[in-house]
Amino acid sequence: MQELNAVFSIIVLLMSVVIHEVSHGYAALFFGDPTAKLEGRLTLNPIKHLDPIGSVFLPLLLFISGSTFLIGWAKPVMINPYNLKNPRRDEALVALAGPISNIVLALFFGLIIRFGEVLSLPESALYILSMVVFINIILACFNLVPIPPLDGSKILFSFLPVRFNAVRATLEKFGFFFVIFFAFFLWRYFAPFIFKAYSCVVGIIC
Repeated sequence: MQELNAVFSIIVLLMSVVIHEVSHGYAALFFGDPTAKLEGRLTLNPIKHLDPIGSVFLPLLLFISGSTFLIGWAKPVMINPYNLKNPRRDEALVALAGPISNIVLALFFGLIIRFGEVLSLPESALYILSMVVFINIILACFNLVPIPPLDGSKILFSFLPVRFNAVRATLEKFGFFFVIFFAFFLWRYFAPFIFKAYSCVVGIIC
């Protein structure tokens, strides 16, 4: 049963990170950058988005290690800020589009759970829907953390003076190590907030 739960969790995680990246691509296209479209990334086909580390290795490693949360990422959609109408503002909005997509998914499926009894949904369906809500809340919160190369760092640096771009470039070179360290040693401290947000979305407390 535990193995089956892990399989469902990883599938939900993969589809959620794909939607996350596609949202970045469409936001970039809206603001004038067609890079993602030209690279064929405006598709929900997961094969186009899989990242060996973030989509496979890290989720499996977290599961094997007994982590409470499964997190990961898809292959980042490439953005050319020089194509954007207002590079500093629009880069932040493009970065924000990913977490917003996860929040929308969590709220949408949370609403279905709230009306689960009226819709006569079986327990198995409610369980899968709750998994979708929980994982998307995790992804939204995780990606808003302001460490490179997560979306939160792009939003943060868009508000900082241009002279910080060199600092950003340096930090992004080691971004993978920052994310791994955060995932294994610091992410657990976000647990109370994650569970509170989940409870509110599905209507257990709020």
